[in-house]
Amino acid sequence: MDREVLGRLNSSGHRTALNVYLFIVLAHWAEHLAQPVQIYVYHWPVSEAGGVLGIYFPWLVTSEWMHYGDALLMLAGLMLLRLAFTGPARTWWNLSLGIQVWHHLEHLLLVQALTGAFLLGRPKQTSIIQLVFPRVEPHVFYNALVFVPMVVAMLLHRRPAAPAHAVRCGCARPPVRVGQPA
Repeated sequence: MDREVLGRLNSSGHRTALNVYLFIVLAHWAEHLAQPVQIYVYHWPVSEAGGVLGIYFPWLVTSEWMHYGDALLMLAGLMLLRLAFTGPARTWWNLSLGIQVWHHLEHLLLVQALTGAFLLGRPKQTSIIQLVFPRVEPHVFYNALVFVPMVVAMLLHRRPAAPAHAVRCGCARPPVRVGQPA
């Protein structure tokens, strides 16, 4: 990626880029929360519980490419927006990034679908964690593991403990002065 674009993403454009990224992440969460609700609240068969998009575009949910694309987008966002984070916010962002690297590798196992050679002789495409747990639950768990430290990082980023000169972007809220409304 061009250094100038990366610089803008982590300075003057960081707030906007972070908000767009958060919107995408929350939309992804809507999908992952809808699916367990369909299974456990509405008692739909797992094969029919495709989240919100799966109702209208069932082929999307059964396509590992969509899931891989989302995992790749999450990974790219965590990597591209990382430079503006400082101090404890950077630590939490890095934690989220590390977990997403593993989540991405799990999705990379889509090569099984392309080759027909399934992990440990399983009858269908299987991730490493699916050797122990079924598909829906670990996927929600992975997304939570990535999301929680990401949100902590964003909150810390909005209220940095670092001096003003150390902050690289305009995301931080100005400090609230005693006696003034927030």
